[in-house]
Amino acid sequence: MKIADEDAVLINLYLSKGWGSRQLLNEFPDKGWKLGSIDYFLKKICKTGTINRQPGSGEFAELCLLK
Repeated sequence: MKIADEDAVLINLYLSKGWGSRQLLNEFPDKGWKLGSIDYFLKKICKTGTINRQPGSGEFAELCLLK
């Protein structure tokens, strides 16, 4: 499930407060988020430290080879 940008900022804010994915689901039941999508998003934030895509991600493999 795609998480909207404003929702990503909201999740990042609550992550900094120490909240987990189940607490987010209980706090915002009307958002329609799935537990797996929030877990994936939280892992991404913990790994990269940002909610944005990494530079160069999404490019075709041919373009990466030419760089």
